[in-house]
Amino acid sequence: MTWASIDLNADLGEGFGRWRLTDDEQLLSVITSANVACGFHAGDAPTMRRVCRLAAERSVRIGAQVSYRDLAGFGRRSMEVPAAELAAEIAYQIGALEIFARAAGSRVSYVKPHGALYNRVVHDEEQAAAVVEGVLLSGERLPLLGLPGSILHALAEKAGLPVITEAFADRAYTPEGTLVPRGQEGAVITDETAVVERSISMARFGVVTSHGGRSVPVRARSLCLHGDTPGAVALARRVRERLETVGVRVESFV
Repeated sequence: MTWASIDLNADLGEGFGRWRLTDDEQLLSVITSANVACGFHAGDAPTMRRVCRLAAERSVRIGAQVSYRDLAGFGRRSMEVPAAELAAEIAYQIGALEIFARAAGSRVSYVKPHGALYNRVVHDEEQAAAVVEGVLLSGERLPLLGLPGSILHALAEKAGLPVITEAFADRAYTPEGTLVPRGQEGAVITDETAVVERSISMARFGVVTSHGGRSVPVRARSLCLHGDTPGAVALARRVRERLETVGVRVESFV
């Protein structure tokens, strides 16, 4: 299954204090959904407020990018967090971002795990259940953005939460349809032309070539463009322009 339209999302607000990682303002002129860091892997109150205001001004949907409490490791280190504690921390992050989204005249429209948590909930039932519980604890039945076929999505659907399938244009896939771990060679696709063509393949045909050369089904409603890579804004613009050129509408999933 493929769609006549696709959402473009990117991770924003990934700074802290005077340090900024992503060009939030420029990316918000390209994407349709913003995954905003909620303070646990990056982000702080002024940053969340600023990004929510900019997103609302551009009618970009605001998503809570929740993670393990790991500022030093940018949320990319797998951690052993008790399920009840993780659920509370997920709800806490969503609630913090919701304050700034509402102040900007918008709202939190979805939730996306970040980094190690994102990869963990693909296969870890306990951690995935904790994320679902955290979303429910926040008081909103928010959609969960994640990998197709993940345990997170299965548990979310069982709990009555909407799910949004996601693909990555600049990440390598295993033959099983999961992401190649960042520590492995070739995990991140750096060739811009390859990223653009992979975007078209996933959006139009629902397939991508895996790290081993196999064609893998990746049926996604949203396409992630990482904002922390060199030339991210220019690449995001190329991807969007090419999608629209081949007849794929770029629009939010909510």
